[in-house]
Amino acid sequence: MLQPTAESQIASWLARFAVALDARDIGGLFHEDCHWRDLLCFTWSVVTMSGEEEIAAMLADRGAAAASAGFEVEPGSGVEKDGTVEAWFRVETPALRGRGHLRLIDGRCRTLFTSATAIRGHEEQIGARRERGVEHGAQRGRRTWPERRAAREAALGTTEQPYCLVIGGSQGGMSLAARLNRLGVPTLVIDSLARPGDAWRRRYRSLHLHDAIWACHLPYMPFPDHWPVFIPKDRMGDWLDAYAEMMEISFWGSTTARQAQYDAATATWTVEVERDGKPVTLRPKQLVLATGMSGAPAIPRFPGAETFRGEQCHSSAFDSGAPYAGRRAVVIGSNNSAHDICADLWEHGAQVTMVQRSSTLVARADTLFRFITGKLFSEEAVAAGITTEQADFMAASRPYAMVAELHRALYRDIRVHDAEFYARLEKVGFMLDFGEDDTGLSMKYLRRASGYYIDVGASELVASGEVALRSGVQVARLRPEGVELSDGSVLDADLVVYATGYDPMESWIAQLISPEVAARVGHVWGLGSGTRRDPGPWVGELRNMWKPTRQDGLWLQGGNLQQVRFYSRILALQIQARMLGLATPVYDPKGLGA
Repeated sequence: MLQPTAESQIASWLARFAVALDARDIGGLFHEDCHWRDLLCFTWSVVTMSGEEEIAAMLADRGAAAASAGFEVEPGSGVEKDGTVEAWFRVETPALRGRGHLRLIDGRCRTLFTSATAIRGHEEQIGARRERGVEHGAQRGRRTWPERRAAREAALGTTEQPYCLVIGGSQGGMSLAARLNRLGVPTLVIDSLARPGDAWRRRYRSLHLHDAIWACHLPYMPFPDHWPVFIPKDRMGDWLDAYAEMMEISFWGSTTARQAQYDAATATWTVEVERDGKPVTLRPKQLVLATGMSGAPAIPRFPGAETFRGEQCHSSAFDSGAPYAGRRAVVIGSNNSAHDICADLWEHGAQVTMVQRSSTLVARADTLFRFITGKLFSEEAVAAGITTEQADFMAASRPYAMVAELHRALYRDIRVHDAEFYARLEKVGFMLDFGEDDTGLSMKYLRRASGYYIDVGASELVASGEVALRSGVQVARLRPEGVELSDGSVLDADLVVYATGYDPMESWIAQLISPEVAARVGHVWGLGSGTRRDPGPWVGELRNMWKPTRQDGLWLQGGNLQQVRFYSRILALQIQARMLGLATPVYDPKGLGA
């Protein structure tokens, strides 16, 4: 007797699931340790339900809407390995089209993933749905495409208000605006810098992306295939400028948002901005903060700082080590920026000391690529038929609770693979950690935890002593001649760089809108893991990111390039739905929970 194929097993389960949705009885379909991650399809939010009880509660809340869903397995996607059967499928609800993924163990669901890709009848204006550009035939008074675009640009923000205002013009704002444009949502992006790429240009001269190029493409426009694996920051800045032009994004540079206030009666924001030194009032319906997941630079206030005779700056203001050849520099911190800046100073001939105040997770870029990112984002993955979009869906299909399990095992292998490297760092006193629960870099990043470095060379300088290290100490005060540490020693310095990170995004919300709104929105980022900088309870998704917040009309967009590329679609669909006046009943008891 022939054994059922992986696809037939998935199709059979989905058919039973559709019946169960109609009957509102899912008993026996799910594994005792199961997770359903839903991006809009059933919840109009970004939600993970863990366990049959949470899944049943969501379906009870959705009622008939959940019962109307249809499923179809994607041909050729079925896989059976080590007792797990999995496949991709298409899903349709009354309002949305999407994709999904299902993993079965012993015929029961271990993980279910559903993600919206379009609102039915209002799909992206791309491919066969693209604009014609011109209607052929002679017409008096015809306006050319540049003239039509110029008229739109002149009207937006003056005689016509944008439906959506995006504050932040780097990769987060550009990705979202490109998506919204393709969905027909009038959108304006503003930034205090003159050009979209200036946020990258202003960083220290040696900065390159630490993630490989295959993970960093922007929506609709992949990087050229001759570009380097690790993109220089100025090249990235050039690309963002070009991207804004090619994606026809309405962008106001040199424009600073001063204050924003929401009128619940009219469901409209009033946003006071200063454009080229002149006040302008904007009145969008939706406001997106796309300034990254952080707020202002976090600059410690050490006693005696005003007496220091040298120069002081935050890492965000550091440009180049060239002026400090032959001089003494102290870098306070041990994160990515701290290591990069130490390397830049050393390359220019400075005498550099890193002050490591707490343990740091270090992972070599090549090792991460080999063990983790390269499996989805690499030349080999592309050759195997894994497109950028498919890689994004594959990464999103695994709920964060299982990511922790997976990465704990991966980092055990990484520590063995790079044991000699780690031993050399520890020998000079570098304090290593691998996350509070040994789950590694990705989970530490997701939990807002500071203190990690993707090694692209600076660790060798530390291990060899070329960059001096003082670890396990705190800064007691600054003296005129340098930095006094908690053990009483003094580091003579001509330059002190504070690689001390940034305030959380909550501080930016409080500054722009109000402390009351910031308090109502609550923590931004983090999974609720109960670790030091990620207070519980567990919510299973990144707090307040790419989904409704407790402030109507306020959305947050941030993360690395891979995240803003994938989740910009999820956020854009929610904004489009509201512009269309569709019903968007949000189910998110952990994220929006009382």
